[in-house]
Amino acid sequence: MALKRRELLSSTIAAVFAVTTAACATTVTGALPWTASAADPPKPVTPGGWLYFTPEEAGVVEVFVDHLIPPDPKTPGARDAGVAVYIDRQLAGPYGSSAGLYMRPPFADGSPQQGAQSALTPAARYRVALAALDQHCRQRFAGKSYRDIPADQQVDLIRQMEKGSLVLANANARAFFEVILKNTQEGFFADPIYGGNRDMVGWKMIGFPGAIYDYRDWVGRHNERYPNPPVGIGGSTI
Repeated sequence: MALKRRELLSSTIAAVFAVTTAACATTVTGALPWTASAADPPKPVTPGGWLYFTPEEAGVVEVFVDHLIPPDPKTPGARDAGVAVYIDRQLAGPYGSSAGLYMRPPFADGSPQQGAQSALTPAARYRVALAALDQHCRQRFAGKSYRDIPADQQVDLIRQMEKGSLVLANANARAFFEVILKNTQEGFFADPIYGGNRDMVGWKMIGFPGAIYDYRDWVGRHNERYPNPPVGIGGSTI
């Protein structure tokens, strides 16, 4: 009697698991093997300069993100938290080039649940949108760039982008707003090793302990401010 397909697959998976388990088996006695500082954290971002943005683009992004997360008396805004540096380094790396993603046609606008469907990589989207925003501002505000117009007009343009009412040449303003908002949130709250969240200001603001080993004593203590300094991936505290 021939084996059914389900039985054949099940027996094959069991056989493969048995072989790989036997080959990788290790006997551990006494305690789990662990070596202090044996982790392999990401390479820290080198401060200073821009790897992807031009100085003009970086200046616009710094102003833009500072409107998305503005400073207050207790916490710096996104600009001073290094968010533009975070975005610059991400665009200069695998994220910016869509490395590992399927980037072949056909391309068509999909639903929000389908994610990005554009032929543009994140890096290209920033370059095109920033150029389109600069063109729009210079035409509308007597040759001034986005960072040179008054703050209230800067905020008004952001609101138009969020609503989808701003029309830019060769760029989808609403789509760009969604991307830069997401990247700004990431940069403000990501580990400082990636260039943003400078001095862990984002973590301090929300009372996040960071990458500490044991947080069990505080898991159930709601509405209490965490008193200890946060810890980064590299083990440093500020």
